[in-house]
This record gives sequence, structure tokens and C-alpha cells, in this order.
Amino acid sequence: MSVTTTDPSQLDLELAAEGPAPTRTVVAYGFWIFLLSDIIMFSGLFAAYAVLWRNTAGGPTGRELFDLHNVFIETACLLFSSYTCGLGALSAEHHHRERFYLYSLLTFLLGAAFLYIEISEFVDMIGKGAGPSRSAFLSSFFTLVGMHGAHVTSGLLWLIYMVAQVAVKGLRPHVLRRLLCFSLFWHALDIIWVGVFTMVYLMGAG
Repeated sequence: MSVTTTDPSQLDLELAAEGPAPTRTVVAYGFWIFLLSDIIMFSGLFAAYAVLWRNTAGGPTGRELFDLHNVFIETACLLFSSYTCGLGALSAEHHHRERFYLYSLLTFLLGAAFLYIEISEFVDMIGKGAGPSRSAFLSSFFTLVGMHGAHVTSGLLWLIYMVAQVAVKGLRPHVLRRLLCFSLFWHALDIIWVGVFTMVYLMGAG
């Protein structure tokens, strides 16, 4: 008959004998913590915008500044880039390297087009005297939308790095794990943008 020990020191020795957690477990937990912390940060930015969006200080409002035609194109670029990103991840999982390169290129081009439209919007607004220091509304707008744009920029740099890793190391398990993390990050940016599009542009233009 086996006897289960309740000695804390013995339990500690047994746990230590099992060794550290696998790398894939540590990476998964660490990435989810990063992703959740990012979502919490954006929640704070959304809350700040919700409080300040009517405080225009006599300056231009969203209805006067936002061009929904460009915003729709911008949104379509990001939504479709999420689709190509998913196809790229699936291609990598099935070890179709050429398809992965193709879908990664499409994802990068669509993400770059999104950034180009967004930067053009910022430049146009600043040229009209509607910079971030003009009012509380514009400060919160530039902070929220600009922070999302900064994340898209970092995502594009991350994608370049991952393509280089696949080219050098191939589709090894640890590379596939990193590609999965990138895919989750990119999809999260897509979800956040849907909130920006609805709360900032549709409500602001209306």
C-alpha cells in the first residue's frame, strides 16, 4: 500500500525533481499576460476618450474632421490583413513555406496601407490646426488612434523578423510557436480597431 507524504519539505523536493515548466508553457503564459495587459491599457484609453470626446474647446469636432470614406478603406485593409495573417499561420502549420511567404507579404502590404492612410489623416488634421494640443477631444483621439498605429507598426516589424526566422531556421516547432503568438497579436489589433472604428469614427462623425 502506498503512503502519501504530507511533509512540506518532501513535497518541495518532489516538485523540484520534476524540473522547470516546458518552454512552450512559459511562452504561452507570458504572451497571454502581455496581451491581456495590452487590452487593459487600451481599455483605459477608450475610457479616457469616452469622457473627453465632447470637450472640443470650441475647436473642430469629429464630424468636421473625419473622412469616413478613407476610414472604411483603412478598416477594410486591416480586416483583410487579419484574414491573410490567419492563412499564413495555417500555411506555416502545414509546412507550406511558399504560401506562408505569399500571405505574409499580403499581410505586410495591407498593414502598411492601413498605416499610410492613418498617417495621412494625422498630417491632414494637423495641417488644419487640429493637432493633439488643440483640445481634450483631439488629445484623446491622437493618443488612442496613435497608440493603435504604433502597435500596428511594431506588428509589421515583428512580421519581418518572423519571415527572416522562417527563411533561416525553417518551420521548426519553436518558430511555429512564435508565429502563433504573432497571429494572436495581429488578430487582437484587429479587434481593437473595430472598437476604435465604432466608438471614435462612427460616433464622432454622427
